[in-house]
Amino acid sequence: MTPKMAQIATAALSLELDERAELASRLLGSLDDLAPEENQRLWLAEAQRRLSEYDRAEVDAIDCEAALDQIEAELV
Repeated sequence: MTPKMAQIATAALSLELDERAELASRLLGSLDDLAPEENQRLWLAEAQRRLSEYDRAEVDAIDCEAALDQIEAELV
């Protein structure tokens, strides 16, 4: 996290609950307006980040069926 982002996060977390909710809503809404190319770039960056975590053995891989079973169990 950059120093500027840390400063903004600290300020945002000091807001009242309703203000934080409004800010979160605005930030999430701004992601809906991304161009398809930007959206693809961000997903690629996320995939690369996750692969790096796996390569460094920071996370374990699980198969698709196990992941779906885990999600289903959490939803019930």
